[in-house]
Amino acid sequence: MPLDLHTRADLSPATLNREKRTVEAVLTTGAPVQRFGFDGPFTEKLDVRAEAVDLSRMPVPVLDGHRQDGVSSILGTLLSVRFEAGKMIGTIRISARHSALLDDIAAGDIRSVSIGYTVEQYEDRVGPDGQKVRTGARWTLAELSFVSVPADPLATIRSQTMTTQTAAAPAVPTPPPAVQTRAEIDVEIRALFTSQALPVEQADILVNSGATVEQARAAAQWAVAQRQAAQPPRVTAVHHLDSPETVVARMGEAIYARVNPRHKLSDAARPYAGLTTLDMARDCLAQAGIATAGLTPADTITRASAGLHTTNDFPAIFGNAVNRMLRAGYETAPVTLKQVARQTTARDFRAKTAIQRGEAPMLEKVNENGEFKSGTIDEAKETYALATYGKIFGLTRQAMINDDLGAFTDMAGHMARGAADTEAQLLVDLLERNTGLGPTMDDTVNLFATAHGNTAATGAIISETTVSAARLALRTQKGIGKRPINVPPKYLLVHPAQETAAEKFLAAINPSQTSNVNPFSGKLELLVEARLSSTIRWYVIADPAAIDGLEYAYLQGEEGPQVETKAGFEVDGMQFKVRLDFGAGFLDWRSWFMNPGA
Repeated sequence: MPLDLHTRADLSPATLNREKRTVEAVLTTGAPVQRFGFDGPFTEKLDVRAEAVDLSRMPVPVLDGHRQDGVSSILGTLLSVRFEAGKMIGTIRISARHSALLDDIAAGDIRSVSIGYTVEQYEDRVGPDGQKVRTGARWTLAELSFVSVPADPLATIRSQTMTTQTAAAPAVPTPPPAVQTRAEIDVEIRALFTSQALPVEQADILVNSGATVEQARAAAQWAVAQRQAAQPPRVTAVHHLDSPETVVARMGEAIYARVNPRHKLSDAARPYAGLTTLDMARDCLAQAGIATAGLTPADTITRASAGLHTTNDFPAIFGNAVNRMLRAGYETAPVTLKQVARQTTARDFRAKTAIQRGEAPMLEKVNENGEFKSGTIDEAKETYALATYGKIFGLTRQAMINDDLGAFTDMAGHMARGAADTEAQLLVDLLERNTGLGPTMDDTVNLFATAHGNTAATGAIISETTVSAARLALRTQKGIGKRPINVPPKYLLVHPAQETAAEKFLAAINPSQTSNVNPFSGKLELLVEARLSSTIRWYVIADPAAIDGLEYAYLQGEEGPQVETKAGFEVDGMQFKVRLDFGAGFLDWRSWFMNPGA
């Protein structure tokens, strides 16, 4: 059953609270309402019990005559709902922008309200008069509106003295309606359907069945609602009172949740969850004061994509979604050398100088009446700078019109992996400079050198003897002040070609004698990097939290890849620029040991 929007309800000034700007209303009593479908007229009723009504959209907006064409139509909010003796009663809060409504409600000039709802489940039967009766057994409250005439005559602003019976209004004589010929009725029916851009075939059905103009008008209203049923009922206007940036973030999260079902949508973004790309484009144009009536989907997408610098900027919404998808993919992409590096930030693109302070001076004995001597801490420095990396990707107009978020997701996934791969390759290239000996340090010696005591004189395979030598070299390193600093090893880094051998070397065993004990079992963590150019070279590395070594940095405030969005000119659609400001350098050689392998 299509989720076409129906309306009914009414209100009483006796429950008006001017200070809080609230008033109570009987939303519906479930009273029968005559409707007309293409299979003829029927009577609709509502099951007015708490278990029959879905209130998941609460609080819902209060609109002017069911209009959803912008924030000017929002008159307030339906705060709460309760059920009493077969009635659905709600508390309405009038917006401060429309406080004048309180006077009209108090005077009784505005009394009627009407709920907008969708029916998910009908129960059908035939009434005593032979007409079909359809009872909404499961329905969802979508919005509430002030109206001139409610569908449910008992739905009204609530009075404290209101009873379940209502006195009949005195009859007012009315002139008899003008009599129309069948031909005139048929012409009016066809004109009605033409004005609503409805299929001619539907008008033919009504004409051939001898329908009245009133029945045709009801059928036309039903057909228009059915045509719009593919677009989920939107109760988003009340959120437009928030800042543009807030609405952009919520819509962006809604798009992200569509392509990532594991994401738990926040309550603030939930009203946008069912919106398609076309829905959001219409919403953006409406907030910018641009009418969308009569626009084709293609025109709507094209105009919204032009980059309106107004509330709910359409390109910014997609930029927010891309950034979420990019961040999620980027954070899960493996960058092995980051695990053995320390992260920091840089304020600009000038060379970043890192100062290493040596070990504190030893304390000296002070004799009785002796003088305390001053001490100094030796220093060293290394420098590196950030650079900018980037790429531009496009989302085509056709993909947006088709609401093809699969293409959108693939694009964001490629961008995320590209950013992570860029960082990983830059770190490996830094490590393998100078034919594998590493970058030149501030002392003019390569990172791995005999002078630094952190490389094996002869390459060898991973074994207890060679790894013990690497550990000894780290443990006996001397700091800037030429004192031992006892560097503890933590990682073993290898190429995938060495992975199996390394796993066997680090495996725990249950020895039958002391000579078979594996002293490195559980002592080193294995890291594998496929980008290493040498299949036999391996490294033993200290914990970067314990001692300086490899360091990487992002521009301050822009950690990781950043996304900028604009309307495409070269590309018919949108363009997304991914920018990464990244740099890395070695601050100290004492935390790394390299064996050329064999």
